Amino acid sequence: MGAKESFTVKGEHLIQKIKELIEEGNVRRITITEKSGKELMSFPLTIGIVGAMLAPVLAAAGALAALIGECNITVDREE
Repeated sequence: MGAKESFTVKGEHLIQKIKELIEEGNVRRITITEKSGKELMSFPLTIGIVGAMLAPVLAAAGALAALIGECNITVDREE
């Protein structure tokens, strides 16, 4: 069973935080929710996801970041 961790970030910092989490390498899934708890976006990360495969996810997160003020990121990590 993986560990969960949550962060609250402002929309303009969303992409940077996602990139940092991906670079850590032990993240299985990232879920982005509104402050109210409504899920906005969720995506799995598999070993070896890089560059071109990650671009659509970051583009969608960037569009989302432009629309929201603050959100929560929940990370499922490998043990």
